[in-house]
Amino acid sequence: MSAHAIVVDLGFGDAGKGVTVDLLCATGGYGAAVRANGGAQAAHNVVTPDGRHHTFSQFGAGTLAPDGPVPTHLSRFMVVDPFALAMEAAHLASLGVEDPLSLVTVDRRALISTPWHRAANRARERARGSDRHGSCGMGVGETMAYAIDHPDLAPTVGDCATPARLRRKLVALAEALGPEASGEEGGPDPEECLEAYAAFADRVRLVDETYLPRLLARSPVVFEGAQGVLLDEWHGFHPHTTWSTTTTANPLTLLDEAGRPGDARRFGVLRTFTTRHGAGPLVTEDPVLAARLPDRHNRDHPWQGAFRVGHLDLVAARYALAATGGVDALVVTHADAPTRIGRDLLWCTGYRDGAGTPMRIAPGPAGDLDRQAALTRRLADADPVLAPMPAEPAEAISHALGSPLAAVFSGPTRADAHVVSRTSNDLWPHPRGVRPQAPKKKAEL
Repeated sequence: MSAHAIVVDLGFGDAGKGVTVDLLCATGGYGAAVRANGGAQAAHNVVTPDGRHHTFSQFGAGTLAPDGPVPTHLSRFMVVDPFALAMEAAHLASLGVEDPLSLVTVDRRALISTPWHRAANRARERARGSDRHGSCGMGVGETMAYAIDHPDLAPTVGDCATPARLRRKLVALAEALGPEASGEEGGPDPEECLEAYAAFADRVRLVDETYLPRLLARSPVVFEGAQGVLLDEWHGFHPHTTWSTTTTANPLTLLDEAGRPGDARRFGVLRTFTTRHGAGPLVTEDPVLAARLPDRHNRDHPWQGAFRVGHLDLVAARYALAATGGVDALVVTHADAPTRIGRDLLWCTGYRDGAGTPMRIAPGPAGDLDRQAALTRRLADADPVLAPMPAEPAEAISHALGSPLAAVFSGPTRADAHVVSRTSNDLWPHPRGVRPQAPKKKAEL
């Protein structure tokens, strides 16, 4: 049996995890796409070769695979929003996916994100004024914070099948977050929520801790990461981070718990340029690039803020690789960008501080947020050392980061990708006999 796959973003998100998972699932043989972090704030865009487009939030990005949808498993590390899941299912149904919710299994231990969490999250972010952190406004961080403060009262997926227990938790939640949640959006109605959550429990399949080990033993899966390593709760640039572990740590933990330690290929995804939504360090930012490299699926966001663009940041990519413990291969997206704008697209080979002294950054131990905040302040004063992007960008990135290429995307669909041929066929799974293509020449990138 082929190894499982782990897909992780080596930037601030939006690098192309969705198209990577879609391409993996198009090769066949995967039993599920397993979501192992984050929640409904994910936005993994997939465009099929026939032109259908969906922004995957909680469903796995293998749902539009050409030979039929790959099921989704929401692990215990997910923060599940049943209302958002229902809306997403409706859009997938409009694209021709039959009964999307029947494809979903959910670990009963996963936390539930509610309208109270979302309203409190937005109120807290508004109160920060010009010091916003860059929240997506979906309440994921508020859900995690409430669970830490009230571990016995935090609603879980399993509670959705037990109305009396869930009602007690929702009443306590409303009392705790009511002042924030009753603002301009209005206070939620617990009884309406109970009805919706009961319907959610009836439509998806709720599973216990024995399910995922059995799934992993039966067939390989794709662990689909959310957001990016540079937003990681412990290794990102605090406070402009997420309340989620965005490295490969969660998938590796799930594999270890299932008695399959390390049984996975780790794919790191990055663009040929750097992007991020909202506030926080972006050392290579160049406002001109935002106009020259428009992104139809990523725009300014009312909660996250502006969609910002910069030159490829090798320093940040190396930091991400170190923080996540390395990857087995790279997936490079937007490989056509250097061809589209020519030599105006550069890459960053180093940082210098205000005095012109070279700067080095390295991840520290998990949990030291004071250290991460100090690093954020340092990065605010960093200047990039820029150089022309080499002629073969994907190959150059692979060489610079010391990781082999697995696939290169020159457009938004799986048809715009090629799997890179190497001496070893282990870089990319091909359980149905799909074999790597020869690398395309520059003109084809």
